[in-house]
Amino acid sequence: MSEIYDIGYRHYEGPRLGRGYSTRALAVHSLRGVFGLGRTARSKIMPFSLFVIMLLPAIVSVALMAMANQRGIPYSAFAVVMQAVVAIFLAAQAPTVVAPDLRHRVLPLYLSRPVSVTEYVTAKVAAMTVAMFLLIAVPLTLVFVGELLVDLKQPVATKEYLGAMAMALLLSVLMSSFGLALASFTPRRGLGVASVITVYLLSFASVPIIYGAMEATGNESAASWAWLMNPFWLVDSVQSWLFDTPSHAIEGGDYPSGPASALITAALIVLAIGALALRYRKAAAR
Repeated sequence: MSEIYDIGYRHYEGPRLGRGYSTRALAVHSLRGVFGLGRTARSKIMPFSLFVIMLLPAIVSVALMAMANQRGIPYSAFAVVMQAVVAIFLAAQAPTVVAPDLRHRVLPLYLSRPVSVTEYVTAKVAAMTVAMFLLIAVPLTLVFVGELLVDLKQPVATKEYLGAMAMALLLSVLMSSFGLALASFTPRRGLGVASVITVYLLSFASVPIIYGAMEATGNESAASWAWLMNPFWLVDSVQSWLFDTPSHAIEGGDYPSGPASALITAALIVLAIGALALRYRKAAAR
């Protein structure tokens, strides 16, 4: 004979926070994961070590302003000069944002609640973008605060600082979108790191070679487009167009027209986010 037991289950009668809250919570959780917060001490070593490395040129620049009354790295050149550190940060941390959910196959659990693939991808890209932006913006802001405190003979470069901050945000969106898209194609963190850093190294090494070869054959106008194969020089081209800053390409190379660079940047961001969304739709269907 069967019996019915009262196990004390009650329906939830509290507030429904909605999909927006779920998306923000996922973004905050992913951002904490980028910096290893809430995880083991070993997971914090890489992100915070790279953060400290990014701060060193800013500290040197402030010291130069205070002691020698001159600026160090220009605001507009900071991301280009420090691009290797930024790329390593992206390669090391992007897989931590996407790989665990794919490896443990918990994506269907996320999507079983009121969170769509679009909102899931938005949260992941937003988290990585904020992390990348902080990596670049904090040193820039430190230098700017130092310039305000030190009585330089030159006027404060507020316009260049604001332009560099805007370009740091654009670069963060571009790099985060592509880094997550590349890392999402494998659930293994090591392979994700290798794929991101390999693509960056190819873009960095091939650009000067292609530019030099085309310039040597007399195709100067076509050679300028080679710089846009690297995301840092691509965004630097947009910065030069919008804020009238000098080119920071190697050997003073010239960029093509600014509007073309801006359109290419926007197209690449849309392409990368679209690829990431397709990858997650496929993973969720399994």
